[in-house]
Amino acid sequence: QDKRKKVRQERRRVAEAGGNFRHARGRDISAQDWDFFYQCYERTYLEHGNRPYLQPAFFGRMAQHMPDDWVLFTAQREGRDIACSLIGLGQAPGQAPVAYGRYWGALERVDCLHFEACYYQPLAWCMARGFVRFEGGAQGEHKMARGLLPVRTASAHWLRDTRFAAAVEDFLAREGQGVHRYLSELQ
Repeated sequence: QDKRKKVRQERRRVAEAGGNFRHARGRDISAQDWDFFYQCYERTYLEHGNRPYLQPAFFGRMAQHMPDDWVLFTAQREGRDIACSLIGLGQAPGQAPVAYGRYWGALERVDCLHFEACYYQPLAWCMARGFVRFEGGAQGEHKMARGLLPVRTASAHWLRDTRFAAAVEDFLAREGQGVHRYLSELQ
């Protein structure tokens, strides 16, 4: 009950600030949309003291070679685009489609806009289209308050230096045990 109340309050704050959304999927994401997304993404990284690790060319290649694997949610206020989130889509053969979030950025600050753009809008979009799973992205216990459960994620790396690779492998084995315990605790 408390979680539902929190969600309603957050969504109301965005609506009261005049925020509304549009979405575009796949080839309907225009070059202008991609440019605006990158502008938001870059600014948000820089505001947090980081350089964006993905460059415009990466998103250009995604738009060119994998256009149907993306949906873009753009927040607008008073007819102006102010923020957006980019969600990846995937579907293994014989499986239901899955949405993976999110890259995000904003040019204006609006209380709770991040949650609306990155979670509530994508969740509603997914439910309306029969997606059975939405994964909100790595990190953040705050996502549990918004109805998302923790999911173990994996990555693949190759390290040329075998000594360094062995040290990383040792660390990951130990870290994996801690992650397993923590996920169990959260569940």
